[in-house]
Formats: sequence, C-alpha cells, structure tokens
Amino acid sequence: MSNDKPQDENKLIAERRAKLEALREAGNAFPNDFRRNAIAEELHQTFHAHDNDALVEEDVHVAVSGRMMAKRVMGKASFVKLQDRSGQIQIRLERDRLPEGAYQAFKKWDVGDIVGAAGVLFRTKTGELTVLADDVRLLTKSLRPLPEKWAGLSDQETRYRQRYVDLIINESSREVFRKRSQIITYMRGFLESMDFLEVETPMMQVTPGGAIARPFTTHHNALDMPLYLRIAPELNLKRLIVGGFDRVYEINRNFRNEGVSTQHNPEFTMMEAYRAYADYNDWMDTTEAMLHGMAEAVNGTTIVEYQGDTYDFGKPFRRMTVEEAIETYNPDFDMSKVRDRDYLAACCEKLGARVKDNYGPGKLQTEIFDETVEDKLREPTFITQYPAEVSPLARKNDDDPFVTDRFELFIAGREIANGFSELNDAEDQAERFRAQVENAAAGDDEAMSYDHDYIRALEYGMPPTTGIGVGVDRLVMVLTDSPSIRDVLLFPHMRPEVFD
Repeated sequence: MSNDKPQDENKLIAERRAKLEALREAGNAFPNDFRRNAIAEELHQTFHAHDNDALVEEDVHVAVSGRMMAKRVMGKASFVKLQDRSGQIQIRLERDRLPEGAYQAFKKWDVGDIVGAAGVLFRTKTGELTVLADDVRLLTKSLRPLPEKWAGLSDQETRYRQRYVDLIINESSREVFRKRSQIITYMRGFLESMDFLEVETPMMQVTPGGAIARPFTTHHNALDMPLYLRIAPELNLKRLIVGGFDRVYEINRNFRNEGVSTQHNPEFTMMEAYRAYADYNDWMDTTEAMLHGMAEAVNGTTIVEYQGDTYDFGKPFRRMTVEEAIETYNPDFDMSKVRDRDYLAACCEKLGARVKDNYGPGKLQTEIFDETVEDKLREPTFITQYPAEVSPLARKNDDDPFVTDRFELFIAGREIANGFSELNDAEDQAERFRAQVENAAAGDDEAMSYDHDYIRALEYGMPPTTGIGVGVDRLVMVLTDSPSIRDVLLFPHMRPEVFD
C-alpha cells in the first residue's frame, strides 16, 4: 500500500497538469479580476439569527472566494465548501442558474482549487447558511491533491516542513497562529498603555552581548569584518535609556547557536522592555498583571490548561529565592554549605551535572537548580536572587552582594521570562565584563564579550533601571496548549530536505 501512494499521487498530479494545460490553451489560466466582498466568519456572525424567509426578503448578494475543501455533485445541482482565512461557507451551484458552460466546467474542477463565487444567501433545509451562486470562477488550479483526511498529514516532520498544507487541513493549527498574533498584539497594547516606546535595534552586531549564549557568526564583505547575529537586544535598549528614553521595548528575533529541542529553536522571538526609576519587584508585579490580562483576552479565562495540567493566572504567582528553591526541592541538602564551593561541586558531580575549574559557588548553585528544581516549577513561580556570578548585567543586592536583584518566571517547568534591576555602575560592569573574558579564555564559548562602547554609555550615567525579557514562543506554547516550540513557529528550523 505504501508503495502505491506516491504512484497514485503522481497520476493525480499528471491529470491536474493536463487540466491546467487545457485552461492555458483556452485563455487566462490564472485570472485576477474577481473581488470578494465578504468572508465566511463575517457572514455566519451577521446572519446567524436569520431564517431562510428573512434572508430571501433581504436578498443579500455576496461574493466569496477561497479553497474548495469539499465537492458534492448531484446531477444538475452541486454543493461545495469554500475555505477562506476565517472559516468555511457552503456554495450551491445549479446548472440552469449559472452562465452557459460554467456548470460543466465546474464539474472538472478538483478539491484544493481556489474558487470565487457570487450569489445570494439562503438557508438549506438543514439550516446551513449557503450562497446560491449565479456566477462561479476558477481562480487558481491546484496541482497537488490535499490529504483526504488529517491522518494523511499525521507525520510531524511533514507538518513542520509543509506548514502550508498543515494550515489548509488543520483548523487547530490555524487557531494556534491566530492566538499567537493576539498574544503579541495584547503585549504591545499593554506596554503602550504604560507609555512604553516601541523601538528597533540592529540584528547584526559588532560585539555580541546582552545574554550568555553562543552567537551565530557572519561576515560583512564590503567592510571585511566579522558580525554576529544578536543574541539579545539588551545592551542597545539600555543605551536608549541612557539617551533619555525612559521606557522602551522591542518585540523581535534573537539568534543563539545552540541545540534544537521541544523548547529551543536557534531563531526565536523575544519581548524585551526597560524602564527607568523602577526595580525588579515592579517588573514582577507588572508581568503578573500582563499575563493575567493576556490569558483573559486570548482564552476568555485566567484558567490555563496545558498538557493535562491546570494553572490559574488570576492568582498571585509564587515567589522564592534560588537558595529557597534548592532547599525546598532537595530536603537532604545541607543549607549551611549552600555557598561552599567544594560541597556544591560534590553535589553537582553526584547529580551528573557539569563542573569546571572556573565554576564558583554561584555557578554551581545554578547547576543544582537546573538539575533538581526547574522542571518541578509547574505553577507560575518567580525565582529571585540569582548569584552575581551568573548574572553579569544585573545589579547586586544591597544587603547580600553574592546575589543580584534578578528574577526568572517559570511556568510548566520552563523559563518564560528573565528580569532584573540593571547594573548601572560602569566600573562594576567593566569588572564583570573582564570576568566574562576570562571565562571565555578558559573555554566558555557562551561567555560575553567586553563591550567598550556600552561601558562608555554607562559612564555618561544610566538612571536606576529595570528590564525584562519574555520568551514569546514559550508563552504562546503555554497559552495554546502546544507541547513543542515547533508547533508555535510557522517555519521552524529543520535539516534541509532531500529532493529527488
């Protein structure tokens, strides 16, 4: 059976190509003079309460167009389902009502063809809103047959590679990407209601910075110099804070040369926002309020169902420090040695976590956190006070300089957002950059570079500032109940396809 399918498909494609050739010989095979004036969802919403008598009395003329998803021929009359961006609408075609020859031509069309139809609205005996066509046009000939049912596109790799077919066939996929757009729109409106200014910063940078990650490297031929795809817009956004824009944000792509998984894609969307005269506690409060309103706006409720679990975005989010989280989820951990490097290194080795000679107690703490805590943080939880060692851009805590005024938000066992009170001490920042350079020399390919211009900017003075980065893709996953990041990216990165 499996060997017959490609052969059958090739036969169907050949038949459709022959039909297209006949259309070419007859004249314009790809007309572009049909104009629709309505889409399916609008018609269903506008006329949902109209019975057939009311529709006949109003004599509503419409022109619709879309992909023919079903075709039922019954002698002198036929029904088709047209699908546009909003949904489906039924069309009734009657031989004697259409222009001469149109009905015979229609009978040769195939499911998947793009069709335009004009006529009047009525309801069938079963109550379905339908367009009784007095004109019908073939607008685009489809050469490849659609899967007969969803089982015909069950292979995940095919869904990701041929997203166009996935979107044609699967309403749930279309809904995911509608919600993605709504989430970004809500985020943008929320920030602008707080007087944030949307900006755009370069995606190619001379010095990669703003996060601890491995960059993609490219080369500028005219200037004969290396450039890096940005791993974060952070340093440029904070330059704007120095320049006097007190509240700025950007929603755009970041690039990190790392692995691919259900949570990671080398190209991903981030929302980063910075505001002066506020601290990381303000961002936690604001983020909580934003996600509360976002869930309500996108899903109609603050109750979020994700992969069999239920979360209430309307409740206050839990908050605990890194060290409190380690204690909570590691009952045998000796908290009197929570900053003892030898003890932490031994714990890491027991867990199978990596340990390098240049790892201090702060880095080792985060290794233990990653191994034993992160995936257990199901309910929305802010983890605070990350060690300064792993937070090279964050402000140290006034009472405990071992840690920083930083948080990460976790939902469903994964990081969704990262924020902190910004380090605005130019000399402290320079020292931390130097430490990152030493880490790079020791073999850390994710360490930050020393950004001389950013230090110069800080030397002009940056007001007390706090910032946040929100992983848009992961947030969309949670709010659309999608198990993989590939499910919320229209075109996820994959290995090149091999064509015969």
